[in-house]
Amino acid sequence: MMWLYILQGIGYGVTAASQPGPFQTYLISQTLTRGWKRTLPAALAPLISDGPIILLCLLVLTQVPAWLQRGLYIAGGLFILYLAYGTYRSWKHFNPSIPPIETGTQQSVLKAAMMNALNPNPYIFWTLVTGPILLKGWRESPSLGMSFLAGFYVTIVAGLAAIVLIFGLAQRLGPRFNRMMLAISAVALFCFGVYQLWLGAFPTG
Repeated sequence: MMWLYILQGIGYGVTAASQPGPFQTYLISQTLTRGWKRTLPAALAPLISDGPIILLCLLVLTQVPAWLQRGLYIAGGLFILYLAYGTYRSWKHFNPSIPPIETGTQQSVLKAAMMNALNPNPYIFWTLVTGPILLKGWRESPSLGMSFLAGFYVTIVAGLAAIVLIFGLAQRLGPRFNRMMLAISAVALFCFGVYQLWLGAFPTG
């Protein structure tokens, strides 16, 4: 029975890591500006931010309150626009001869965790998809619930780390490619931010 929960955790971990979103885009932009070694620890951000998210979602498992979802969309949208501006500045002032800015690992992880916490997707995901599975397993046996969590987080962290490593290797394609990817990342983050603000201001249904 435990293997079933582990497999479910792995499957949903792959899904969460591979879905294009603002957090993945942020990791890519950080990899291109700071290098993969400095960005890699940011893949651990879900381990920091998801604990309170899971607890909150299990308490309101039937439905995320509309006011909370709208507030998260707006706060997340503003934060993503801030990150988009930073990526735009990195693109505008891009100079391959200047070494990456030294930023503490702890600051990088906390910034990534803040972005993940302000993203409504984990709340919706844990409320409607993975939350019921975790709750069911925990009621049967706490070890089953922990098996699901272990499978999920080992997989999602590995998937996010793979994104960082892939784009770290892509840096070898030259500064022109890096600058182009920075521009794409800035535009993508801007679009994600505007879209989340739109969802917060004009909810559908």
